[in-house]
Amino acid sequence: MTVENTGLKPDITRAERAVAQMAAAFPETREDNPWGHRAFKVRGKTFLFLSTDGGSLNLSVKLPSSGVLALSLPFTEPTHYGLGKSGWVSAQFKSGQHVPLDMIGEWLHESYAAIAPKKLSATLSAGPGTQLSPAPAAKPKTRTKPKTKTNASAATKTKAAKVRATRTAKSAKASRPRRKTRPAPR
Repeated sequence: MTVENTGLKPDITRAERAVAQMAAAFPETREDNPWGHRAFKVRGKTFLFLSTDGGSLNLSVKLPSSGVLALSLPFTEPTHYGLGKSGWVSAQFKSGQHVPLDMIGEWLHESYAAIAPKKLSATLSAGPGTQLSPAPAAKPKTRTKPKTKTNASAATKTKAAKVRATRTAKSAKASRPRRKTRPAPR
């Protein structure tokens, strides 16, 4: 395998490619390059920021469930620019440092599930770090009582009757003569 001459160590380049491939495997994911960094998005919302600045691999993901545990690791910190308050965690791996790709795969799964629309994230397999596959088909919803026009029209009539009663009460109140008030004694 040949590594492009990017000035980065081969281990960092391989790790970046592996993380990018894992992120791109999620449904409806596209890659964008804002600010010169790679961002992986689902329906326009970013779930992974990825860069190789200064000879190290840097990534940021949203971890609403495992964020506290992730922040206990020596290579992580809350994401800057106020994103850390919302559960975003940044990790930095220097050249020669072990990059735990299995754990990053679990983080990507959690981040994608947190950012993607619920119907789309429901199509993922339940176990993080596993191959992505569609979830088992959901049972179709069945109605116990079919809606009929008579039920709907009865509800409409009831609502209309309430509105009429309210209007009648208001107009009766408005048509009453007002009491004359006496000025307060001096």
